[in-house]
Amino acid sequence: MDLATVIQLLDSTLRLATPLLLACLAGLFSERAGIFDIGLEGKMLAAAFFSAAVAAMTGNVWIGLLAGTAASLALAALHGLASITFRGNQLISGVAINFLASGLTVLIGQTWFQLGGRTPSLEGAARFQEITLPLAGVLEPVPVIGPLYANVLSGHTILVYVGLLAVPATWYVLFRTRFGLRLRAVGENPGAVDTAGVSVVGLRFSAVLICGLLCGLAGAYLATGLSAGFVKEMSAGRGFIALAALIFAKWRPWYALAACLLFGLLEALGNRFQSLEVLGVTLPTQFMQALPYILTVVILAGFVGKAIPPRAGGAAYVKER
Repeated sequence: MDLATVIQLLDSTLRLATPLLLACLAGLFSERAGIFDIGLEGKMLAAAFFSAAVAAMTGNVWIGLLAGTAASLALAALHGLASITFRGNQLISGVAINFLASGLTVLIGQTWFQLGGRTPSLEGAARFQEITLPLAGVLEPVPVIGPLYANVLSGHTILVYVGLLAVPATWYVLFRTRFGLRLRAVGENPGAVDTAGVSVVGLRFSAVLICGLLCGLAGAYLATGLSAGFVKEMSAGRGFIALAALIFAKWRPWYALAACLLFGLLEALGNRFQSLEVLGVTLPTQFMQALPYILTVVILAGFVGKAIPPRAGGAAYVKER
C-alpha cells in the first residue's frame, strides 16, 4: 500500500468518523448525567432531513443547519420530557424517537418534494464547502508531513473541525468546570446532588439538550457536508455505532475520538477495498462493508474489557420528601 493510498484512507477516515464522533460526544453528555439515549439515530436522521430540506428550499446551508439542529433539539426535549419529567423508561423513549424520525422524514420528504422521501441535490451555498487550511499548498511538497497536513487535515468542511474541537471542549467542560463536576455527579449519585441544593432535573435536561445539539450537528453534516442531500435512512445505524464507540471509550472524550476514528477507518477500508485477500482467502465485498457493524457486535458482546456505566444511568430520580 503506497503513501497516496494511505493518505486517501486517512482522509476518508476523518470524514466518515465526524458524524460518529459528534453523536458519540452527544451520548457522552447524556449518559454521564444518567440518561441513557439510544435515540441518537433518530435525532441524527431528523437533523439530516430538515437541514437538507431547508437548505434546498432557501439555498442557504446555515439556515438548514439551524433547522436541523432545532429538529434534533425538539426530539431531545421530547426524550427529556418522557424520561426525566414523567420518569418513563429511557430505552423505550429512545426507540420511539428512532421510529418517529424514521417515519416522519420519509412522509414529510414525500409531501414536500415528491421524490420518494429524498430531498433535491444540494449545490453551491446550499451545502458546506471544503476549507483549505493556511500554508497547505506551501507545505504539501514536504515529505510525509506535507501530504498529511495538505490532504488529510486540510480540505474538510467546517463541521469536521467543529467535531475535532468538540473533543477537548467536552473534556474541559466535564473535568475542569463546576458544571461538569455536577453533571458527572448527577449520573453517579443524584440524591447527593439534590441534597447539595442543585437541581437534578435541570442538570439532566441540560445534558439532554447538549446531546440534541451535537446530534443536530452530526445529522446536518451527513446531509450537507458528507453528502449533497437527504436520502431515506441515511444515518444507516451510525447512532448505534456511536453508542458502541461510547462503551468502547468507557465514557471518556479522548478515548471516544480514538474509537470513532477506528470505526471510520473500518468504513473507509470497506469503501476503498471492495474485496481484500487475507492469507490466500478473498474476503467478499459484503464482509468489507459490514466491518463497522461486526466490530459493533464484538464491542457490545463485551470483548473490550469491563466498561462500567454511570451508576445512576437509566434510573429515574424521585426526590425524597
